[in-house]
Amino acid sequence: MGLSIVEKIIREHLVEGVMAAGEEIGIRIDRTLTQDATGTMACLQFEALEIPRVKTELSVSYVDHNTLQTGFENADDHRFLQSFASKYGMYFSKPGNGICHQVNLERFSTPGKTLVGSDSHTPTAGGAGMLAIGVGGLDVAAVMGGSPLYITMPEVVGVELHGELKPWVAAKDVILELLRRCTVKGGVGRAFEYCGDGVKSLSVPERATITNMGAELGATTSIFPSDEVTLDFLRREDRENDWRPLAADRDVKYDEIITIELDELEPLIAEPYSPDNVKSVSDLSGLKVDQVVIGACTNSSYTDLAMTSHILKRHGVHPDVSLHISPGSKQVLETLARHGELEGLFSGGARIGEPSCGGCIGMGAAPGTDTVSIRSFNRNWKGRSGTPDDRVYLASVETCVAAAIHGEIRDPRELGRYPQVQMPERFVINDSMILEPSREPERVKILRGPNIKPLPRREALPEEMSGTVLIKVGDNISTDTIMPAGAEILPLRSNIPAISKYVFHHVDPNFSKRAKENNGGFIIGGENYGQGSSREHAAIAPMYLGIKAVIAKSFARIHRTNLINFGILPLRFANPNDYETIEEGAEITLPRIRAQLEEEKTKRVVAMVDGRSIALTHEYTPRQIEILKSGGLLNYTKRRYAQG
Repeated sequence: MGLSIVEKIIREHLVEGVMAAGEEIGIRIDRTLTQDATGTMACLQFEALEIPRVKTELSVSYVDHNTLQTGFENADDHRFLQSFASKYGMYFSKPGNGICHQVNLERFSTPGKTLVGSDSHTPTAGGAGMLAIGVGGLDVAAVMGGSPLYITMPEVVGVELHGELKPWVAAKDVILELLRRCTVKGGVGRAFEYCGDGVKSLSVPERATITNMGAELGATTSIFPSDEVTLDFLRREDRENDWRPLAADRDVKYDEIITIELDELEPLIAEPYSPDNVKSVSDLSGLKVDQVVIGACTNSSYTDLAMTSHILKRHGVHPDVSLHISPGSKQVLETLARHGELEGLFSGGARIGEPSCGGCIGMGAAPGTDTVSIRSFNRNWKGRSGTPDDRVYLASVETCVAAAIHGEIRDPRELGRYPQVQMPERFVINDSMILEPSREPERVKILRGPNIKPLPRREALPEEMSGTVLIKVGDNISTDTIMPAGAEILPLRSNIPAISKYVFHHVDPNFSKRAKENNGGFIIGGENYGQGSSREHAAIAPMYLGIKAVIAKSFARIHRTNLINFGILPLRFANPNDYETIEEGAEITLPRIRAQLEEEKTKRVVAMVDGRSIALTHEYTPRQIEILKSGGLLNYTKRRYAQG
């Protein structure tokens, strides 16, 4: 039986385990990606491993999230990251150079290579045929130290694309259609591999839009073949030597096939407050719009913004609409300028920010009170924009531009002739803001600001755990809900004592105080707990507050791993109905917990809740059990390195 692209790359990089769906495997990682919101902790964690130099073939540290400098914290962290990269052997992408996923796609994406990043949208690189996986920062630190990446071998879903998209229907509509069908938890434990005759009709930036938002499915990764379209993109980046052809075998047998007829799609839009709350744009026609934001890592390529410029030059922004543009990279911005494509953005009435994540994480462009904001972004959880009671819709750039022009949601197909926009023969290549590491690392001094605090540690797992249920939450709780982002909180990312005060802040402002008063405790959750970003602060800060375990109906992949990495037990209800019987304030004991985990064959844990017993389950591998017993991945990895 033939192999899929995912299986081919994993087979080339497999160092431990058996390549069978559901089994834990260890794969060699060629490259890593970190960004400033998560990378600062990853760097501190790498330091704690006491390894003198990064061991991957290429690691890049990007600054793209916290470029808004309203105090010393962000600027200090940027200096720390730059000096750290120089000393330990990483490339450094300076603030203003662009969003990590866009810059990586342009300058570093390489078909057939493996990439892990401390950002859930790392699979963007799958648009260029890379096996790219988002993980927590501690996993990246371990990989930079030479460890394999341990994941569960995913099922591989073949997404057959047929035909071509019609004018005004975009790649964003393809992934919104998948979210409509599969939901935000439909990709857990799965990789999405795109195939079919429709693939060749999509450019690499369009493919990257689709693989980027595969993260919203909960997928391990998403990937396209590496073909002549990929070669053409790399040639325009002056990187054709990085190309290699990569396709699934003709007799491949996918675990599931999903078919999408591209020419039957129509413009789609995700309503608040979930990327899978998808409707047809025509169904919402006429809804008043106050703000439009175009950009972020999902839709900020040259063609996205050049098309926007053409339409704005023709129509202009509605007087009641504020239109914000976030270019994906300095390369995008400079290429637009060289080709005269900035004119329409300026003359049409757009506000243009620096190349950064910006409004996507509430770092600027927050919408007004009781207003509608339509964005070409990937997430629209309540409050993520920076406005607590926001109403954020997700749509293609085409649908966003139509809303900006009309002041209301309108089908972009009403705009008439689609502008002819093509990628330039050559993008502007200027890597001056990507710094190489020092060739004399011993002379580099790490620069630390006062906001960078020592890394908190967890003690080894005790024989018994007991405590109070501190909070009970429902289904699809995101890492944004657990550990909010935004201009007030994100600058504290390297100061765990300070940022821990904001755990569950928008759900229960007293959570942190109550956790400290009770010396920690337990969290009860519903389905798909911890969906969304790779933000490991959603595990580190609860660990600092003494959280012992999270008991839920099910977990999102990255967050479950992050909990294990920081010594917090993710446990599932054996009977989901038991969720209904536990309330905040209940007392829970996990007796003989070390011994129970060591009874590996049972995968069961007995918990006492207010004196009665309930059955819990886990799916830990023997390696994960040892990590939990050690008090987390850092302790476990450091011990292994010490043992040689």
